[in-house]
This record gives sequence, structure tokens and C-alpha cells, in this order.
Amino acid sequence: MKSEVLAVEGWRKVVHFIDDQSGLNAIIAVHDATLGPGCGGCRIYPYASFEAGLEDVKNLSRGMTYKNALGGIPFGGGKAVIFADPKTDKTPEMLRAFGAAVDHLEGLYYTAEDSGVTEADLAMIRSVTPYAAGMEDKGVGGNPSPFTARGVWRGMQAAARAKFGAETLKDLTVSILGVGAVGMELARLIHEEGGRLVVADVNPTAMKEAVERFGAETSTPEDAIALDVDIFAPCALGGSLRQDSVERMQAKIVAGAANNQLKTPDMDQKLHDRGVLYCPDYVINAAGVISVGLEILGTWATEEMNRRIDKIGDRLSEIFERAQAENTPTGAVADKMALEVISKGAKSGVKSTSAA
Repeated sequence: MKSEVLAVEGWRKVVHFIDDQSGLNAIIAVHDATLGPGCGGCRIYPYASFEAGLEDVKNLSRGMTYKNALGGIPFGGGKAVIFADPKTDKTPEMLRAFGAAVDHLEGLYYTAEDSGVTEADLAMIRSVTPYAAGMEDKGVGGNPSPFTARGVWRGMQAAARAKFGAETLKDLTVSILGVGAVGMELARLIHEEGGRLVVADVNPTAMKEAVERFGAETSTPEDAIALDVDIFAPCALGGSLRQDSVERMQAKIVAGAANNQLKTPDMDQKLHDRGVLYCPDYVINAAGVISVGLEILGTWATEEMNRRIDKIGDRLSEIFERAQAENTPTGAVADKMALEVISKGAKSGVKSTSAA
């Protein structure tokens, strides 16, 4: 296997791995390791170019730095991408080669699930390296998707209280863009609370399931953000909140599970100016990585996970109150709070447990 350390300013370490025998072409990026080893999932996706994959892994790993800081777990921000189509290119050999790449970093990065990676894939990666988590073992840990969905649901409730004075999501209409593992579970929780659903996905089978199980209406992915609904929940790939789509938005709340929802940082201010309450993505979708973090630390327990998930709503309420008091976009407030946590950790002498 060939590896090349890429010079990326502001990142702790970015490494490009190529293994000709297995077909692996991957980048592992650790953005910050002040609070501990980088921790974040691996995404398998057929990027159009190397530059597109590098930009994605940079954005994702930076988001994990903030997510882990506000999630209260002692990990920095890390992420990995594999250049491949998970439906046609993924092989056991490729996964084991990726495990060897993770192991090459000697604990600087812990990997977990993301788009294109399953719990079974992680088990294969784990056969090569101990630095992989997100697998259920005797009722502990496992697929983080249900935890992520529950955290988004709690965050959505907090946003509804702040924006509408509503105690529940009953009779509110939510447009969900992306009904994969997280989006479908989120739809279930909203439906059981009495909320109304509109779903959009490139997968017609997933949309059909949501219609049959929850009585959801359907939309196209292009129109999901422009519907006359109360809440827009982006739960697919990132970048749905961009100049043209935000201008079409009618929802008063954005609360979804997707990473990197803002196509450009200025969309945070744009949403604020339009009176849209934005739930910063790395705050509302943090439950999955919190589960992975507790699994790595050996402190995972159902009661602790439920407590942590419930605190996501509390943390968002704190962000909303601070944003209102300062007349500042919620994303900027969340960033400031995350940096305060990291700065405090640096001043207290917190050191990464990983290798240099």
C-alpha cells in the first residue's frame, strides 16, 4: 500500500492511501486532536474527482471537530472517504485494505459508519485494526443511525418550542429530504408523535415504504426544500442549503441529520435574515458519534445514551437563546461554543491519547 501525507493547512494530518491490489483509493483526514484522537465515519462514494473527495473529507472532518466538542466526548475531528461506488465496487479486500490504512495511523483516527458503510463492513475493517467502532456487542453500541435519528427528533422538538411555542410535533408538517436509515427512523418518530410528513428521495422504494408505513406525501428532491411546511429536514448528502434553494424555502425551521448542510458558510446568515431557525447540523446529528465515542471509551449504557440524546435538545435551546440575545446566526453561535470547549481543553492540558 502506498501512502502520501498531504499538506493541508489547519489540519492535524491528511493522508492519501492507494492499494492497487484491492482497488482502495482513500483519504483519511484528522482536523484537530486537541481533545483526543480524531473520530468520525468513513464514507464510500464515487466522487467525480480527487479534489471533490478531498474537499468533502476536509469539510466532514472539520465538522466532526465541532460535533465531538459540543457532544461532550474526548475526541477530535476525523473522517475518511473511499473513492468507489458502494453498490458495485466495494469488496472485502478493499475494506480490509482500508482497515490497514486506519491502522497505519496508530490510533490517531477511529473510524465508524457513514454513507456506503454497513455494520458488517465495519466488522471486516475491525478484523484488521482495533480503531473501528459502531458495532453492536451484547447490547452495547451498534449501528448509530437510530441514535442519530432520535437526537434529530429531540432537536426538532426543541426548535418547535423555540419557534412556534409547540410542546410536541403534533400537527406540524415536516419535509424530509432523504429517507435512508436515519431519515426513515426520524419519519417514524415524527409520525408516532402526530406530525405530518412529506418525503423525497432518489430511491423510489424508500419513498414507497414511507408512504405505506406513515401515510407520507411525496415530493421530488429538488422541490422538497421549497414546500409550504413547518420544518425542513435535510437527511441526505450535504449542501442542500445554498443560495437558490434558501431563497425558495418556506419552512421556518431547518432540522435534519445531514452533515455539511450549508453549501457555503454565508448561508447561516442568509437563514437568519429570512427568519429561519437553523439547527446547526453537527449539534443536532451528534447522537451517532456520541454512541461510537462511548463505545470506544467502554462506558456505553442505554441510560447514558438516552441522557446524552435528551441533552441535544437542551444544547440547541441554549444555542437558540444565545443567538437571539446576540442577534447572531445559530451556526456562528454553535461554532463559537465549540471553539470555547476546545480552547478550554487546550488550556487544561488535555492531550490526545493517539500517536503523534
